[in-house]
Amino acid sequence: MKKGQEKLGWLFASPYLVYSLIFFVIPLFGALFLSFTNWNLISPQYENVGFLNFIQAVKSPGVKAAFFVTYKFMIIFVPMVLIGSLVISLIINSLPRFKSFFSVGYFLPYLASGVATSVVVKGILSYNSALNVWLRNTWHLNIDWLGSQILAPLIIAVMISWKFMGYYSLILTSGLESIPGEVYEAAAIDGATGWIKFFKITLPLLYPAMFTVTILAVGLVFGIFTEPYVLTGGGPGFSTNTWQIEIYNQAFSKLNAGYGSAIAIIDSVVTFVTIIIVRKLLEIWGKSYGWE
Repeated sequence: MKKGQEKLGWLFASPYLVYSLIFFVIPLFGALFLSFTNWNLISPQYENVGFLNFIQAVKSPGVKAAFFVTYKFMIIFVPMVLIGSLVISLIINSLPRFKSFFSVGYFLPYLASGVATSVVVKGILSYNSALNVWLRNTWHLNIDWLGSQILAPLIIAVMISWKFMGYYSLILTSGLESIPGEVYEAAAIDGATGWIKFFKITLPLLYPAMFTVTILAVGLVFGIFTEPYVLTGGGPGFSTNTWQIEIYNQAFSKLNAGYGSAIAIIDSVVTFVTIIIVRKLLEIWGKSYGWE
């Protein structure tokens, strides 16, 4: 009986296992192999160059910029999307009716194409757009939104936050709905006010959902590509040059597939280490609330 159940379990898990093998495991080992070569993506001929690609990557200004730009996006994006999605989930959870309707409404931006939204935003912020014409004529402000090393990353972070707030709010809303109402009733009897309830009850009991959303948001930062590629191309001055843009430019624009693979491997290691550190910090935070 147990052997039959095990086989049935493997059968149900097999689609995901096959998917992971084809689209994750095999490409991972393929990229690892290519990272030690000088393959140019076209010629069938290549040479083994050892760790030369990794040495060049560590010294590269583009890779260094991608490293720091990613953490800059993390500092801006993660708190923004966490606070925004939490506010949305609190609003939805407080509604007496039509919760599903508003949840779907906030979720819709997540379904929008990144290219389409980026083109729209680029048009809105262009020099001759209605917004910039109004700013120049009314306030005498000539703002180069996407040409500023300060504004460009901020705009991209706001765009991505807008897209993912609705998605993350669904996770947080599920967490809020799992909190027993009796806990709030007991707190109200003891004289707890709104903010005390939030910090002493809601936030501690919402920890599992917050943990999930934070890890997802941190992991997302290392995969940002579409928005900065369409809006700024990684500029100005490498200020929006993410890991994915650097990999794309090296592997597909400059046809340095071996070097691009080495950057991808470095990106994977940095992502893994960062997520482990963030996870440990979140676990310490959770232990302060009694979560083990």
